[in-house]
Amino acid sequence: MDVNESIVKTLEHVGVTHVFGGSGQVNGSMLLALEKSEKVKTIIVKNEQAASFMACGYSMFSDRLGVCFATGGPGAFNLFSGMAVAFSDSLPVLSITGYVSAPSRGKGALNEATGLSRTPDSGAMFSATCKKAYILEKADDICDILEEAINIAFDGRPGPVNIQIPKNLTIAEVSNFREIKLDIKPVRPNKGSIEAAVTILAKAIGSKEAVMALVGYGSIRSHAQKELVSFLEHFQIPFATTMDAKGYLPENHALSLGVLGTSGDKGAKDYFDKARMVIAIGNSFAENATFGFKADLYDGKQLIHINIDRHELGKVYSPTVGIYSDVKPAIIDLHKGLEKEVVDIAKVSIVRDKHFDKEITEKTEKIHPAILVKEISKFLPPKAVVLGDAGAHMLWLNCYLNLTEDQIYQNPGSFGPMASHVNASMGVKCANPDRPVVAAVGDGDYLMAGFELLTAVENNIPVVWVIFNNGEFNVIKKFLINMFGKHAYMKFKNPDYVQYAEACGAQGYHVDKIEDFGAVFKKALASGKPALIDVVVDGEVYPPFALGRV
Repeated sequence: MDVNESIVKTLEHVGVTHVFGGSGQVNGSMLLALEKSEKVKTIIVKNEQAASFMACGYSMFSDRLGVCFATGGPGAFNLFSGMAVAFSDSLPVLSITGYVSAPSRGKGALNEATGLSRTPDSGAMFSATCKKAYILEKADDICDILEEAINIAFDGRPGPVNIQIPKNLTIAEVSNFREIKLDIKPVRPNKGSIEAAVTILAKAIGSKEAVMALVGYGSIRSHAQKELVSFLEHFQIPFATTMDAKGYLPENHALSLGVLGTSGDKGAKDYFDKARMVIAIGNSFAENATFGFKADLYDGKQLIHINIDRHELGKVYSPTVGIYSDVKPAIIDLHKGLEKEVVDIAKVSIVRDKHFDKEITEKTEKIHPAILVKEISKFLPPKAVVLGDAGAHMLWLNCYLNLTEDQIYQNPGSFGPMASHVNASMGVKCANPDRPVVAAVGDGDYLMAGFELLTAVENNIPVVWVIFNNGEFNVIKKFLINMFGKHAYMKFKNPDYVQYAEACGAQGYHVDKIEDFGAVFKKALASGKPALIDVVVDGEVYPPFALGRV
């Protein structure tokens, strides 16, 4: 068995069903090994950057390892955006890239990226964007490296890892092949931090102080939905979510305040202002959720912060009690501890003040983006995943998307490259074939990566893309107007998306009247094929957002 075959067998063993990559000279022989696999489907993309985003999507809502691959040099460099997303957004992703053979290093070989003799240094780049990066030097090391790398990808706070395979080793014989062992130890809270949190929580609940929870993406990765709902309902704790966890707990729940943040719901902010205690659950206090890192945001409040990454505790705000733990075991232990201390629990009622509930009265020449998002909510199937991308549409979705019935939303995280979720949506669908997947994206995002529609068609990946078509970089335009009173280079031309979709073999639809959207959306979802819906939205209205902080 050679190195390529060993890699494929290992991916099969750890449950990988799809890998995403590009063709190239150094990794060409790996494609032959992948072709033989009956368990792993290989998706060849048009640009390796898309492969990295698809691998991120594949791992986003699953317990599986996202895998992308590319040839050495330029192919490998095309993966960096996805590695940065995985690093920022806590996604377990393995990238496998080519590398120049040892005898040729420093001589300027084709695609060389060793850092020698004025060549780029891919090792340094991957080390900067991954939890750990490797260069295989001996074929018999491949199983040891794969075992360590995959365990590191999942261990603690998940993230990306990279293995570079020199060209001369790709088909080198592996004399010691073995199945790797995964030993992913959950991060459990220590007894002292739980007891400290229980003490101050019990006192706050007992004295009927305003307590709220702020739920973040770490709760999703921890699969803590059931435990969270039980905890919040039992102790009558109202909750808001960050943008990254929107919809993870049903937004029609009696204790749901909506989203807290610069583009969040007024009800969430009002309750936060009066809360004397906040339990931050699996979040990292991102810029949006902290109103631009407002320094005094938590002044006068007690803060319990639960996070799987010790570095996050105290990074932005100093907690009264920091709990270094995965979310699920921490919530289970908090629940058990509080039950012993709190008996008399008053039923809490909240004032619901969410963007979604408000009528849109603003008159526009074209479709109002908020009304479009409301229509998406109205016709969205149960268990659907909605992905936004970078731009104004993301904020409209955050404000006006109403998610119930195990529906969930995800926007690009703090690194936030445009087009990441245009392509991540395909990875999400591959990992979750039973869930409808909708990518609601800006036209600027789609134009960066729309050629991957061919990839969806070739591989029968039935994602529905809803394009917010306003022919401009809307949120940046407003930022420039606010700051300088004018804007430049914000407008661009869109193609005929219907003709483009049909040329690719996909379904294509055009909507310029909101009353037509529902029927088109339902038809696209029911088609079981990749589909584009081009919706002409007004560019002269802007989402509820403090744009001076963009």
